[in-house]
Amino acid sequence: MQLTPFHLAIQVRDIDEARDFYGTKMGLPEGRSSEQWIDFNLFGHQLVTHLNPTIGKQGSVNSMANHVDGHGVPVPHFGVVLQIQEWKNLSAKVRGFITGFLIEPYVRFEGEPGEQATMFFTDPSGNALEFKAFNDIDAQLFAK
Repeated sequence: MQLTPFHLAIQVRDIDEARDFYGTKMGLPEGRSSEQWIDFNLFGHQLVTHLNPTIGKQGSVNSMANHVDGHGVPVPHFGVVLQIQEWKNLSAKVRGFITGFLIEPYVRFEGEPGEQATMFFTDPSGNALEFKAFNDIDAQLFAK
């Protein structure tokens, strides 16, 4: 089955702040936009940030955490599975502007079938993001 791009729409508290975070800092190409929303190319997928000024300066995205490999993984969250070198490049890039990771970049399930590099952080509106990578995506993504 051929993978096709997903479309994800999220709320942000400020459009200019979202443009700076996703476009300038993360380096995601910008597509169509208006004063109320922006399309970003998230590694070939369509991420749309929609303005919701009621979120406020502290962010108000509701979340909980589930225990995974000794860490509290925020739910909900979103992200992309990358090739390992892409993940390493992104990890180095975001270390330049993320001051507080939810989960620092590390290797989870080390030595197990689902071994993966992962990191979690939030955007300025409080949306939790996870980026992960496997040495062999096809063999490891759904490994038990």
